[in-house]
Amino acid sequence: MSGIKDAKRNRKRRRRNRRIRLVFYAILLICAALVLIQGIRVVAPKIGNAVATLAESIKEASEKKAEAKKDSGKDKDLQAEADEKGEEAEPEVEVKPLVINTDEPVFSGEPVSLTVSSMGDCTLGTDEGFAHSTSLNAYYEQHGPDYFFQHVRPILEQDDLSIVNMEGTLTGSENRQDKTYAFKAPAEYASILSGSSVEAANLANNHSYDYGEQSYTDTVQALENAGIITFGYEHIKILDIKGVKVGLTGIYELAGHLDKKSQIQENIKALKAAGAQLIIINFHWGIEKEYVPNDIQKELAHYAVDQGADLVIGHHPHVLQGIEKYNGAYIAYSLGNFCFGGNSNPSDTDSMIFQQTFTFQNGERIMDDQIQIIPCSITSSSDKNDYCPVPLEGEEKQRVLDKINEYSQKIQS
Repeated sequence: MSGIKDAKRNRKRRRRNRRIRLVFYAILLICAALVLIQGIRVVAPKIGNAVATLAESIKEASEKKAEAKKDSGKDKDLQAEADEKGEEAEPEVEVKPLVINTDEPVFSGEPVSLTVSSMGDCTLGTDEGFAHSTSLNAYYEQHGPDYFFQHVRPILEQDDLSIVNMEGTLTGSENRQDKTYAFKAPAEYASILSGSSVEAANLANNHSYDYGEQSYTDTVQALENAGIITFGYEHIKILDIKGVKVGLTGIYELAGHLDKKSQIQENIKALKAAGAQLIIINFHWGIEKEYVPNDIQKELAHYAVDQGADLVIGHHPHVLQGIEKYNGAYIAYSLGNFCFGGNSNPSDTDSMIFQQTFTFQNGERIMDDQIQIIPCSITSSSDKNDYCPVPLEGEEKQRVLDKINEYSQKIQS
């Protein structure tokens, strides 16, 4: 009997223990649930904020990517607007009497020769984010305006027309555009060009509106007041040099690409109607640091010649590109930098002055195949940019000539 009673007591004890364990587990589950609920209350807002932040970041990145694509992955410029306005507007033709190196009179019926020198990007200023001590502005403050072109001035003084691409603004405006680099300098910096026998400047490029529309107007005024002819977009000029009418036009290709054909056609047509006997067209085009012109450059260059351009000059890649002769006209696809305040120590300092001499008799061109390539470095220093371009000599001169020849061969390949 005692064994049976013991067995019953054991069963009761086991059932009681099981109930106790069940109650204990139930209490644990309830506690865990309460902790979980409280944790969710605390963490959920943080998770929500994190998700919202991530979504906002994705949205912002997407918008930036779309904006970058819209603006060709670069700065949001006013140049595109100016270019569009230029296409809609009638080209403005202005005839400027320009007499250079004409100490000897030109007699009727005698041949008249004009030598034109073309140079690439001239940024006569700096970006506000650059170190001032190594900027072009610091060199101006220390040495004055005559310092910069001292080594090439004798060359430019012997020609009849010297043209640069003025890539930057001469302004006091503080309206800096939202872009990676924006260049400006005081109006007095125009004397760098005027004091070195530079007579004309193209302004159709991606830095002519760096400080808004006012900066473009200020730059035109500063250069014109210094005696330098400006041209670009719908503004085209005819210079009367030794009795020969020389037409100048500048095209900003980076926004419109092949759509620029209409502006090319209209500008050249207007120059012809105004009596231009020689037409020089400047293109701001291509891809930075590319040594071979792309198909758009070649197509626009050929189109310009077919429309009547006698010389095609290019810039923007910041490096040299090759030279081509097409239907009797020379095309220098990129002249590289020249007096360039846009970089205190560029990796490629090779540059050139492209010269061509045109000869006229009784108003007709009789000779135009006289060209001279003058290899230069944008700096006279071997370890930095001192903003003082210098003609190269000896092995360095030959190296750059070989380089240009190599790039020219690739244009046809």
